[in-house]
Amino acid sequence: MTRSELNSEYFDWMCRLVCNRRYTRGLSYQKLLRFLHNVDFNYTIEMDGNREEDGIDLRYRFGYENSYENAMISSYLDNSPCSILEMMIALAIRCEEHIMDDPDIGNRTGQWFWGMIENLGLRKLTDARFDEDYAEEIVQRFLDRRYKRNGEGGLFTVEHCRRDLRTVEIWYQMCWYLDEIV
Repeated sequence: MTRSELNSEYFDWMCRLVCNRRYTRGLSYQKLLRFLHNVDFNYTIEMDGNREEDGIDLRYRFGYENSYENAMISSYLDNSPCSILEMMIALAIRCEEHIMDDPDIGNRTGQWFWGMIENLGLRKLTDARFDEDYAEEIVQRFLDRRYKRNGEGGLFTVEHCRRDLRTVEIWYQMCWYLDEIV
């Protein structure tokens, strides 16, 4: 297997984790997801390094679930920084598996992922309407933390938050968001 083939398989695997009719309403978002996978996740708050590590660990989860040796993953996939797509999918998985797991409801990883896409303002960017300049502007706003104090325009909106979410690590933003909706 070549590096390119493994990277393609990894991208497809990530997409399957969050894309299904329930969340994408039958629309294709391949261009948006590929765009997000080509943008490095950079952070300014030190603890967001944990989100980066989770994104990198996603590569090894893919390897484990598909019976690839760690050496192959390390050599072929773990040679670039964590992408925004990897960080967001890993965060959605962590949200589902470590906080919101409910066997009666089933796996909602896609729900948490698409909620972040919606809050960022990227939901309208289907393949038919993809605008790379707009996507770049939105993603840069997120990375620069130029969204609203309550998180609107970032990954999570917390309506009744006493803290400025632009100064808080992503993990706490997510937890406060979940507290508000549950």
